[in-house]
Amino acid sequence: MTELAIAFTLNGERRALRVPAHRTLLHVLRDDCGAVEVKEGCGEGVCGTCTVLLDGEPVSSCLVLAPRVAGRDVVTLRGLCEGDALHPLQEAFVAHGAAQCGFCTPGMILTAYALLRERPHPTRADVRRAIAGNLCRCTGYTKIVDAILAAAGPGEPRDGA
Repeated sequence: MTELAIAFTLNGERRALRVPAHRTLLHVLRDDCGAVEVKEGCGEGVCGTCTVLLDGEPVSSCLVLAPRVAGRDVVTLRGLCEGDALHPLQEAFVAHGAAQCGFCTPGMILTAYALLRERPHPTRADVRRAIAGNLCRCTGYTKIVDAILAAAGPGEPRDGA
């Protein structure tokens, strides 16, 4: 089995590991880095549960081979926190009851975070489009969309809708 040395940044902390070339980022994060906030859902990249930010873009970590993150920046849900303080998006999920069982929550929040960075005042349709790749079995999505819009705060959507 071929092992490769990789170095990357995880939630602002430099990491250096030796990993099998075929190992996914999901398993490296959970098993080698202790980032258990990254959940495994389908293992096929269709549910969004394992979403992390790779250089600021949401990706399904079950589809990314670990050697591909060498020299790159990975952020998990824990990386949004400032010490013990939750990120405003995390607070909005709590306040709006958007985190039912919590299994999909990390992927939903990271996807929403990327959306709000790109589009600070999205429409309801924008939010629904952005989270379309994240499956939730508990909430029916209404509370999730409400939480994301609340975190965006007051302001006009760019397209006026």
